[in-house]
Amino acid sequence: MHLHRLEKIWLSIGIGMLAIFLIVLGTMAFTMGMAPPSMDHHTIDPTKVNQTAPFDKPGITQTGNKQYEAVIVAYAFGYEPQKLEVPAGSTVDFMVTTSDVVHGFSIVGTNVNMMIEPGEISHISHTFDEPGEYLIICNEYCGTGHEYMKTTIVVK
Repeated sequence: MHLHRLEKIWLSIGIGMLAIFLIVLGTMAFTMGMAPPSMDHHTIDPTKVNQTAPFDKPGITQTGNKQYEAVIVAYAFGYEPQKLEVPAGSTVDFMVTTSDVVHGFSIVGTNVNMMIEPGEISHISHTFDEPGEYLIICNEYCGTGHEYMKTTIVVK
């Protein structure tokens, strides 16, 4: 196959730019310490969720001044615990997992939105400044009773 001299030049420029881009991208990722998330401490055996701490006793505990940790287990068409209460101005660190299928975890009126996968521990934090009742819903279709999957957070 015969390539014209200008075609060779443009092919060389294109391949050279691609190589430069990949080298810069790789160097920046390496020097900034970017890596895929570690899966060591964020997974549990999905068949033993109810036997693995802290998911064996789901609920909310105070960890500091206006700092709370909510351990929640999603299951087919519900969340455990059914209701959480915190004072206004509190920051809640959510730890959520499931043992059956993929579920969603979305707090209506906030930017809290996670996908809950079997055996994977999902983390997110949110500060509740305004008093009221916040609805937590599943926004991933999980079966025929999906529309009943909800719980609430009462902020006093």
